[in-house]
Amino acid sequence: QVQLVESGGGLVLAGGSLTLSCAASGRTFRTYAVAWFRQAPGKEREFVTAISWSGGKTVNADSVKGRFTISMDNAKNTVYLRMNSLKPEDTAVYYCAAHFLGPATTVANEYDYWGQGTQVTVSS
Repeated sequence: QVQLVESGGGLVLAGGSLTLSCAASGRTFRTYAVAWFRQAPGKEREFVTAISWSGGKTVNADSVKGRFTISMDNAKNTVYLRMNSLKPEDTAVYYCAAHFLGPATTVANEYDYWGQGTQVTVSS
């Protein structure tokens, strides 16, 4: 089993950048596909990006392509989400999720472990 803890959220002006971290404990991230999802108030949870357990494949939602980058640091057992050119519509609670030996899938139900979320607010 793995425990996930997100950090790095906060308030940023439109056009700015933030880097979110998802730290794992209990097991190594090397055997997990990891994804970021987000949920804005009154909206359904939305896929953002994912990286395969090998780190060799990433998948991004169209809304964040060219702006967000997911990466994995196996030495630190941490996955990062670098967010550039932030827009007010990126405002949401961001969650990381992990799936043991899974592919980089966009489907939330395929992820077994979830963090508690971190708030990102983009002000115009």
